[in-house]
This record gives sequence, structure tokens and C-alpha cells, in this order.
Amino acid sequence: MFEHFGDYMFYLLHAPLRKLKAGENQLKIFFSVVGEVFDGIQEDIFRLREQKMISMAEPIMLEVIGQDRDMFRLQGESIEAYRRRLQMKAVIAEMAGTAEGLKLALEMIGEIEKNNAVGRRTVFICPVGPVGQYPIFVRLVNERRLSLKNCWFINMDEYLTDDEEWIDERSALSFHGFMNRTVYSKIDPELVMPENQRIFPDPHDPGHIAKVIDELGGVDIAFGGIGINGHLAFNEAQDELTADEFAALHTRVLTISRETRTSNAIGDLNGAIDAMPRKAVTIGMAEILGAKKIRLGVFRDWHRSVVRQAAYGEVSAHFPATLIQRHPDAMIIVNANAAKQPF
Repeated sequence: MFEHFGDYMFYLLHAPLRKLKAGENQLKIFFSVVGEVFDGIQEDIFRLREQKMISMAEPIMLEVIGQDRDMFRLQGESIEAYRRRLQMKAVIAEMAGTAEGLKLALEMIGEIEKNNAVGRRTVFICPVGPVGQYPIFVRLVNERRLSLKNCWFINMDEYLTDDEEWIDERSALSFHGFMNRTVYSKIDPELVMPENQRIFPDPHDPGHIAKVIDELGGVDIAFGGIGINGHLAFNEAQDELTADEFAALHTRVLTISRETRTSNAIGDLNGAIDAMPRKAVTIGMAEILGAKKIRLGVFRDWHRSVVRQAAYGEVSAHFPATLIQRHPDAMIIVNANAAKQPF
């Protein structure tokens, strides 16, 4: 009805005040001048609103929006891939996943999209703990129609029987079972990677992991958590080794420490420590530290001291997580709970 703000304000005047000719009416002239100022302000407001809308923001403004959301553009990521990743955050906010799981899921999605765009394979080392990222990751893969056909997921470890065989996949403790139930079976078959690209360390062929990683050209990101004694995967402390010797260890079968079995029994079997497996096969520190990036998630009460020792403690085989201090691109993601002072 009104193209300019000044016309609207003049229309609101009492009728007798509007009777003079437009060129002679001082109120008309006044509102025309003031209206032009407001029209300019309105245009600026609309422009700013558009810039704040991720779908319409210019590239330079998009990075500002990303900084506000603690989501930075990845090296080599196209501006449109970055825009889509920022848009995902609003979708994920409606889910039940934690903020920390969200960060890990978006890191996975961003890396895959970036590599897919240039026809490059993606290689992840994946944990079963933390696991909050997986439901978010699965939903985004399906909703975004993101192909995983050029992805390789290498699981960190698996529990073994006393005879050094993988535990039954039907067991609640089986990492094979968890990944199949929670991740692979939930992804559209048209999108999920072939079974031979879902890799677990084999107790009968531990050298296979290093061979696969070498053939694939390395690991893009190693995801994981930190155990109560600082272990990564099932790389338990070995005080008799130097930090360099420990960092050179590859995939192997080992005996799980009592501290780890106790901690895991509390979380997984309501404290039934004698029911916990005593052996495991784990990728080595060499495989983890060899990844281009390392992302570790810590969220429990007891992580309050663990995360501080990992980040600031002396680098040693006594507390394996301290070795990531030497890595050029390692990050520990903590929630508000784990960030609290331990005592």
C-alpha cells in the first residue's frame, strides 16, 4: 500500500492536516525527509538479516557466522560445503544428541563432504566410546544423501575371549555388534560403504591394519576417548617403555589392565568386573599418532583429572594420552561436566 515510510506516517495524520497540497504542506515535506532516513535504515536491516541467514550470507559473512557458532571452515572446504555444514547445526539442535556428539558428528560429515567433492577417499579410526556422535552422523548421512562409498572406517579395538578370538557379536560388549546395530544397519544401503571397508583389528593378523592404512594413504582423523588411566584404544600404560618406544607400538593383542576392566564394568555391566573380558586386540599408538588429525571426546566425572593430565602432564608411556601433546593437530573435546575442577 505504501512504498515509503514517510508516506505511511503522513497518512496517519488527522485528515485536516493532510488537506494542503503536497508541495506546500510542511508536514508532508518533513515526513518525506524523515521517511527517506528510515527507508535507508530498513534496507540496512534487511541486508543484515539476509547476511545472518546462512543460506543467503556472502562468503565473508558466512565465516563470521561460523565463528559465532564455534564452527570454523575446514582447510580445503568449499564455501557451499561449509554453508551446508552450518545449516546442519540448526537441524541437529532438534535432536537428542549432546553438543559434544554434535561437534564430532559435524567433523565427520565435513571431512567426508570435503573429500567427496574432489574424489578423494576418507579414512577414519573410529571408537566405541564416545558414541554420542553416531546417531547424529547416521541421520545426517541419510538426510543429506551423503555417499560413504569412498569411506573406510577402521575400528580402534575389540574385546577377545581367553582364546584370543573376537567375542560373540551378539554380546552387549561387542564393538562389531554395536557398529552394525547403531551405525551400518541404520544407513541407507545406497549410501553405506561396502563391508570390506568396515575394518576391525584382527587378532590373527594384527599387521593388516598398518598395511591397509599404508595402502589408503593414511588416516584423515582418529576419533576416540581417554580411559581412566590415560589409555587410548586399549593401549594400556607400559612404564618400562620410553615415550618414543610406546609411540612406535603397532596393532597387537594384549591383556586389559584391572583399572580399565573395573571402569568399563561400572559403565557397561553394572560393576560385574569378573564378567569383563581380560583380553583385547587394539590398534597401536603408531596408527593413532600417524593420523592427520586426532579428536578425543571426554565427558564423565572422572575425566576432570584425566583431561588435565593428558593435556598438561609429562609425556610418557605411564599415561598414554599425554603423547597427543606432540601431535600437530590434536584436540580434546570436553563438556561442562568434564571441564570442572577435579577436587
